[in-house]
Amino acid sequence: IFILLWFPSGCSEDSLDRLLPPVSTGLSPRKRTTSQCKSEPPLLRTSKRTIYTAGRPPWYNEHGTQSKEAFVIGLCGGSASGKTTVARKIIEALDVPWVVLLSMDSFYKVLTPEQQALAASNDYNFDHPDAFDFGLLVHILRKLKQGKSVKIPVYDFTTHGRQKEWKTVYGASVIIFEGIMSFADKELLKLLDMKIFVDTDSDIRLVRRLRRDITERGRDIEGVIKQYNKFVKPAFEQYIEPTMRLADIVVPRGGGNMVAIDLIVQHVHSQLEERELSVRAALASAHQAQPLPQTLSVLESTPQVRGMHTIIRNKETSRDEFIFYSKRLMRLLIEHALSFLPSQPHVVQTPQGQDYEGRTFHGKRITGVSILRAGETMEPALRAVCKDVRIGKILIQTNQDTGEPELHYLRLPKDISEDYVILMDCTVSTGAAAMMAVRVLLDHDVQEDKILLLSLLMAEMGVHSVAYAFPQVKIITTAVDKKVNDVFHIIPGIGNFGDRYFGTDAPQDWSDEETDEPSY
Repeated sequence: IFILLWFPSGCSEDSLDRLLPPVSTGLSPRKRTTSQCKSEPPLLRTSKRTIYTAGRPPWYNEHGTQSKEAFVIGLCGGSASGKTTVARKIIEALDVPWVVLLSMDSFYKVLTPEQQALAASNDYNFDHPDAFDFGLLVHILRKLKQGKSVKIPVYDFTTHGRQKEWKTVYGASVIIFEGIMSFADKELLKLLDMKIFVDTDSDIRLVRRLRRDITERGRDIEGVIKQYNKFVKPAFEQYIEPTMRLADIVVPRGGGNMVAIDLIVQHVHSQLEERELSVRAALASAHQAQPLPQTLSVLESTPQVRGMHTIIRNKETSRDEFIFYSKRLMRLLIEHALSFLPSQPHVVQTPQGQDYEGRTFHGKRITGVSILRAGETMEPALRAVCKDVRIGKILIQTNQDTGEPELHYLRLPKDISEDYVILMDCTVSTGAAAMMAVRVLLDHDVQEDKILLLSLLMAEMGVHSVAYAFPQVKIITTAVDKKVNDVFHIIPGIGNFGDRYFGTDAPQDWSDEETDEPSY
């Protein structure tokens, strides 16, 4: 068993030290990175949802801007060399959520009728650089590396065209990009943090290609061999094999080389550790000695509003009373928030035949997004006043070991980038969870000035954190409390809203803005 290491010019011995595993001096065998794999995957699956039980930590700083990009691994090698197998082995051994596998096969160009005819007779060269849409590929990979939501084409190898529905991908901490021409474009190479070449014997690659193209792509054996000799083999020798010199690591024998995979995984883990961020601690010490921002709107504290706060803040209030008066406050809050949406003059005719000069909403759509689980309690109030409103959900939980918010699940409506979004959470203390939710919306191309953050109760710290990071987001609440204690509870506060509303018991280390996993 051996692995060849290739380092581009300018690579120092320090780089070699970072890649090579530590030397063990004892008699016990070296721990393999694959031992980090758990017996159960970090997933919770239901009939309709997949939720990561290991969440995605912040990928942005206290200013709300992305401070770390996804780590991109480029896998190159000849056709049927085992690139996808190596990629899946790396994913399995990494044992971290939010890993995306991106295949170059998705980026074949759509063929013209003339090219379709050539492909049908196995006379079209799919193994030439011109067969790929590098412009689209670089654009999508760059956006994905930057943490944005992207839509990836789905290529149909039977019709040689793209399917109507594209696949949406978001939230990558690690991107594994594989393809025969992964190293063939200069702009593409700039996006790769680690370059791996999978080197497999040509006879083995031919056998694998025969099996794959006949069983999976409906080709006949003569056509596959004709295409291999005419296009695949010459393309490998001319375009693919020479790029081996660009690789940081060359992996012989593909997915069976666990020594190489362990080495790769160890390096990726070290890179992820270097990119860890601490957001909540930074929020607790920033922007607190400033006046409340102009983007904040607090519902007028009328005797009715003050009276409802008196009831829901009282620790002796029964659950039924708490739910009833919370719902009243939510309805008032939603109605107040709608007044900040754009409107335009609109004239209608009354039953008396007279014109009435009114106003109507000036925008395409309104979408509500709740931060689970407490934010979900505000959805009925929104539906009651916004007919046919679309609803999205984001699950964010606080990691009890790090104290940082983590993204576990999201479901957003299609084309949300065109909407005004009402983001709902019942309490906001430091603003860490709210900031993560806003960042998710921005990553899905929602315009910042079209986001309204609604909360029944906020701490001044949370208001400042959100307003400083996202100065165009409108912040709307029914009350603002001045203090947050050492464990991030709002003072005087309201308690754990979700537990009081749903009748569950709060853990001793609960946080006002900690969002728990909902019951399905």
